[in-house]
Amino acid sequence: MGRKYKFHDHQKLHFVSFATVNWIDVFVRRIYCDIVVGSLKYCIENKGLELYAWCIMSSHVHLIIGTENGNLSDIIRDMKRHTSKLLLKTISENMQESRREWMMHLFERAGANNSNNEKYQFWQQNNHPIELSTQEMFDQRLDYLHYNPFESGAVAHPPDYLYSSAIDYYTDQKGLLPIAELS
Repeated sequence: MGRKYKFHDHQKLHFVSFATVNWIDVFVRRIYCDIVVGSLKYCIENKGLELYAWCIMSSHVHLIIGTENGNLSDIIRDMKRHTSKLLLKTISENMQESRREWMMHLFERAGANNSNNEKYQFWQQNNHPIELSTQEMFDQRLDYLHYNPFESGAVAHPPDYLYSSAIDYYTDQKGLLPIAELS
């Protein structure tokens, strides 16, 4: 991983994106999205993750995150490790999943091509963290993140997308995860 793709100052806010291997559209079913939501909630409650914005798309996740007392690299690494194990188990055991064999084959093939894995690889290894050093950068990434489901055609209005923090920003309602406020 190149130097520009690392967290340098863990006290700053970062925009982070990570995707499934081969950009497999895993997150088209609630059961899989809920695993990511549960893991983010755990990281907020137990690892010091501050979540400012988030969105789960069909093959990738966008976050605006920070921490006051943790290491963002460690938090994201642990979250990706946990979710990959749980998602692979859930997919492999989901007899209702019509794409199960195909997806597991692709995860296994990706795992075989990477010596860091025992058998399967779910997430691409990079996170592409971008330090948000100005309000303008924050606002640009926030809009990009929240309008991603709209641009993809998933919803007509960003706050209507369940797996996003758009509802927290554009309405007086609360979404699935607690959102940290800018100080």
